[in-house]
Amino acid sequence: MKIGIGQINTTVGDLAGNRERILRAYHELVDQGAELIVFPELAVCGYPPRDLLFKSRFVADNEASLHQIAGETGAVPAIIGFVEKRPDGSSGRPFHNAAAWCEKGKVASIARKCLLPNYDVFDEERYFEPAEAPLIHSWKGLRVGLTICEDIWSKADEATLRRYEKDPLAQLTAEHIDLLLNLSASPWHNGKNEAREQLVLRAASDCNCPVVYCNSVGGNDELIFDGASLVATPAEGIRSSLPAFREENKIISLDPETQPEATEHPIGIAATELALTLGLRDYALKSGFKKALIGLSGGIDSAVVCAIAAEALGAENIIGVALPSAISSGHSRKDAADLAANLGIEFHELSIADVVASAENTLGPVFSGR
Repeated sequence: MKIGIGQINTTVGDLAGNRERILRAYHELVDQGAELIVFPELAVCGYPPRDLLFKSRFVADNEASLHQIAGETGAVPAIIGFVEKRPDGSSGRPFHNAAAWCEKGKVASIARKCLLPNYDVFDEERYFEPAEAPLIHSWKGLRVGLTICEDIWSKADEATLRRYEKDPLAQLTAEHIDLLLNLSASPWHNGKNEAREQLVLRAASDCNCPVVYCNSVGGNDELIFDGASLVATPAEGIRSSLPAFREENKIISLDPETQPEATEHPIGIAATELALTLGLRDYALKSGFKKALIGLSGGIDSAVVCAIAAEALGAENIIGVALPSAISSGHSRKDAADLAANLGIEFHELSIADVVASAENTLGPVFSGR
């Protein structure tokens, strides 16, 4: 079987833009021979939508967008994360964090997230009602289990800062599924990818079947999603993975005749640099900014910021400004100018000595004798 993974970079609230990204990836992967395609958690609306969910039309518009996407699917299923409104008058919270199995122009079935994280950066219990059990969808003679992000973070020795009464993986293991899909929007922190890999490997071992893990990529507000989607099998371990910190659509074959692909992801300071670059780029571009103005002191802090900004937005979009005063050394002024030249950015040196002197003269009488 050839599994397509749409590791896409969505924007919270941009329903039209996210729909375009999903459909472009879907058709690209279908053309490449995918038999099943998986997208990230809440791909339709972007993660985390937070209080946008309480706007009067947002959830309805997100469901309408999902059905537009489903209408363009053919015989190749697409599994897509979205927000599902629960029936009016039902007890509990108003929405489900859900995943739609879209096939042949319609939504064939809907999976709902069982475990809702409510620690650290997560506040899903504010919005969503948990499902009692993960969905098992029958497809081409296979029993396919559908889970959403936290549903596979249920083991007692995982440092998720809370424990759950239910274990969706144990429920699926008891059902003897043939394939496990996990749609994720898992934020990055240093060492997170290594922990995820072990989690997916254990899920493959526990369920005794291949696991397809599709993670979101990109920056949304203060969160950075690193992608690094992967497929693991009980016999082979990690069969293949996608790059970290960038979009990619890829087909991974589960055919035992094909060789697993070894993929190395950046770690340590290299991963931190990529995360900062991605986060800054997405913050700027998703907010509608194209250029950055950076004060250059000649110190290492502004040098690091400027280098990351030039990588994120392009050197042609960075303006560096040095603001020397009477206490600025010639060495720091030269360092600022050299940095700008090395990066190839526009650079201006504007002395603020007169501005400082004017402020001191104006405030002098007030601070006299103090």
